[in-house]
Amino acid sequence: MSASHDRIAMTHASLSSLAGQPVLVHPHDRAVPLLSVEQLRDAEVAAQPALPAHTLMARAGAAAAHFLLEQLAHAPSSASDKPVWFAAGPGNNGGDALVVATELHRAGVAVEVCMPVEVKADDARWALAEARAAGVPIASAAPASFDGYGWLVDGMFGIGLARGLDGMFGEFAERISARARSHGHVLALDVPSGLDSDTGNVVGDGPAVRATHTITFIAAKPGLYTGVGRDYAGAVAVAPIGIDTEGTPAAVRLNAPSMFAAGLPARDFATHKGTFGTLAVVGGDTGMCGAPILAARAALLTGAGKVHVGFLGSDAPPYDAPHPELMLHAAARLGLGAMDAVAAGCGMGGSASARQLVDAILRLRAPVLLDADALNLVARDEALAAHVAQSAAARGAPCVLTPHPLEAARLLACDTAAVQRDRLAAARALATRYAAVVVLKGSGTVIASPDRRVAINPTGNAGLATGGTGDALGGMIGALLAQRVPPYEAALAGVYLHGLAADTLCAQGDGPAGLTAGELAPMVRKLMNRLFYAPNYNA
Repeated sequence: MSASHDRIAMTHASLSSLAGQPVLVHPHDRAVPLLSVEQLRDAEVAAQPALPAHTLMARAGAAAAHFLLEQLAHAPSSASDKPVWFAAGPGNNGGDALVVATELHRAGVAVEVCMPVEVKADDARWALAEARAAGVPIASAAPASFDGYGWLVDGMFGIGLARGLDGMFGEFAERISARARSHGHVLALDVPSGLDSDTGNVVGDGPAVRATHTITFIAAKPGLYTGVGRDYAGAVAVAPIGIDTEGTPAAVRLNAPSMFAAGLPARDFATHKGTFGTLAVVGGDTGMCGAPILAARAALLTGAGKVHVGFLGSDAPPYDAPHPELMLHAAARLGLGAMDAVAAGCGMGGSASARQLVDAILRLRAPVLLDADALNLVARDEALAAHVAQSAAARGAPCVLTPHPLEAARLLACDTAAVQRDRLAAARALATRYAAVVVLKGSGTVIASPDRRVAINPTGNAGLATGGTGDALGGMIGALLAQRVPPYEAALAGVYLHGLAADTLCAQGDGPAGLTAGELAPMVRKLMNRLFYAPNYNA
């Protein structure tokens, strides 16, 4: 280990032992609360009177320095010896950057701060004075190239940015993002500059920083996990910095196994196929029979006891050769009343027969999932739309609706841009309008229930951007409904495992390019058994 590595390791240990030094949480498998800007401001204001001046900024800076020193301590010496470059904005985010730079400088790490506009806020002015007293190099212009630097740190603007980045800060955002896309390491402080932390959209018409890592303070934010926020934030760590947000009512949580595991059925020895329910997958108009087959295969491998497929089309196969366990029928001859759950819509088409079938399905007492063409039928038929909400009251449980953004826009009578502008608000509006559990698919899928519970899913990747993956998801959630998992928990579990299967396949080299929908269900089966059932059978 080099001398610089020794200094880094010692200072890293010192920062870790500071009073009040927060633990960094990587929350991708935890049901952490996701707080809005308003909630974060309230938590900060409530905490400050009991703390000495500048405490929160000092803690935030120490947490980010702790994170960077940890990264540098495990990097090759050739990388850890390169200077760290900071872009500091005029507000408290710039103050955070100055504290981080000062801590690293004291640790013997070479740093350079670019501060085009001198910081103005009181805490940030304190941080600037500390940086100057420590001898931190501060310039007003950026270098012509970032090739000589290791990490770049974005401390330009944090939460609550009201307008798009422009001028020199917009230029910095574009240059920093280019570095992240190539081979560099970019750390954003709190949120990537230019990103709306509530919605996951870029603010205004300007650019935003695309980071490889984000360390976010006090609590995680919804915008880091949905929309383009997932691409811009990179890997996220949370530094609570000593503020207890446990008492804050979290309107949104990050989906995790703790939110649905208790609802999964036990797999006792004294069970039989009826124990795990009978699912009907209904759809498949002429020329689209593959969609319900995909969904049914996924349902079978997600643990449903029996799976029937009802086809509307005239070209349906007599049986499924890879899975002869599936029972295939013409939809008109399928005994829907005997089913424990129904998943309808994949490849269904928009015919009068399809509309009549959806209406009949909504009259069932069994749990119902509507996807794809079934959602389009509901969107253009007021009577059918009203029936969705009414049927929830009749059966004592909500339907599950699984729209992608265009289908969601049709259901809300708006355009796709409006849905994507605030995915959380769109999912809530759908859940309220249709009294349904809503799975708004996309990057950072949003799951919303009519009783106001909302979650954002952290699993999944670009490998899911291919035909049939939505059909597979519908079959998985349908299988869980048939196993008597409550609708909200079934949606949470299906979405989480569907995304985790894609993540696991990509880690094996089977994606994201070329990943197919049919590969997801076998991996979901492995994950379900490994995570929830293997401990009981391997005891």
